[in-house]
Amino acid sequence: MHADVIVIGAGIVGAACAHALAQAGRRVLVLDARIGGATGAGMGHLVVMDDNLAELALSSHSTAQWRALAPRMSEECAYSACGTLWIAANEEEMTEAERKQQRLRAHGIESRLLDGVALARAEPALRNGLAGALEVPGDGILYAPNAARWLLAQDGDSVRVEHAKVDEIEGDGTLRLVGGSRRTAPQIVLANGIEAPTLCPELPIRPKKGHLLITDRYPGTVHHQLVELGYVTSAHHSDGDSVAFNVQPRPTGQLLIGSSRQFDTTDPAVEAPMLARMLQRTLEYLPGLADLTAVRSWTGMRAATPDGLPLLGKHPWREKLWLAVGHEGLGVTTAPGSAHLLAALMNGTAPEFDAAPYAPRGLASEKFA
Repeated sequence: MHADVIVIGAGIVGAACAHALAQAGRRVLVLDARIGGATGAGMGHLVVMDDNLAELALSSHSTAQWRALAPRMSEECAYSACGTLWIAANEEEMTEAERKQQRLRAHGIESRLLDGVALARAEPALRNGLAGALEVPGDGILYAPNAARWLLAQDGDSVRVEHAKVDEIEGDGTLRLVGGSRRTAPQIVLANGIEAPTLCPELPIRPKKGHLLITDRYPGTVHHQLVELGYVTSAHHSDGDSVAFNVQPRPTGQLLIGSSRQFDTTDPAVEAPMLARMLQRTLEYLPGLADLTAVRSWTGMRAATPDGLPLLGKHPWREKLWLAVGHEGLGVTTAPGSAHLLAALMNGTAPEFDAAPYAPRGLASEKFA
């Protein structure tokens, strides 16, 4: 197949880009090294985030797209419209919940405040004494690896996947594969997450390691995705190692438990001290989890940029190359919005929201650093 676009990476962002480009009439070749990345390791949350206006625009646009796709998605994608409860541990955090509601309301995002009594009724497993929560019912979860495969299968012959590792992006945009063969197309999209700097060393991407743990099946223990409001007000956004309370009820009845962050390590080993710290934080909110059985723990690497926003748009100097990288822990949430924006830019049309905040930035000043 002659390709109009080559997408490097078949994770959730690459798959969404391939789908969006095919929907725009392009013939797409997806090259995937089968290394595995954040798509297979992450929580699969679909959550509106509002740390800044750019993040809010991208995540709200994306979650709306996921809700539109959900009725068509296969059962294996494990989509669940469980919503999110942002938990306020005290009155200070309850004030933050009110501010968060105002920000979401200003952008048309439905939410409602729960006092402590209503929160206890909604999630009886939570500890007593919590101040309340902000419920965002439009949020959800899915199983990202299957969702990526589903997206890649939606466009028939317009999207073809080849299992091959790109060794180099040559000066004219040609891709040299491991083994020496080459692939060419008028446009190339780099969407391979934490592996992107191996092909573009100038990208300002750092690894952020995260631990996750999943329990055995305990249906009905938790009903919403639960996230502490301290997640956005604490050190979880700093350079130091940190943990925050985040629990998902999976459709299987299992509980998926996060989250942790460690910078500048690519060691995939599960670290007992960090896992223990994360679980202790979880028990502060859900003390009954101490009696449940864990079946597996693992780690993954998020691809983080200095300002927390992905790089979406044309590479400043590499001919033919477009970037869709640096999504950190929001790649699953923001994949469809990122793909919509990138496909519009590549086709020379206006996206539905401002592309400027995500334009590639902060690249090393030397052209081939």
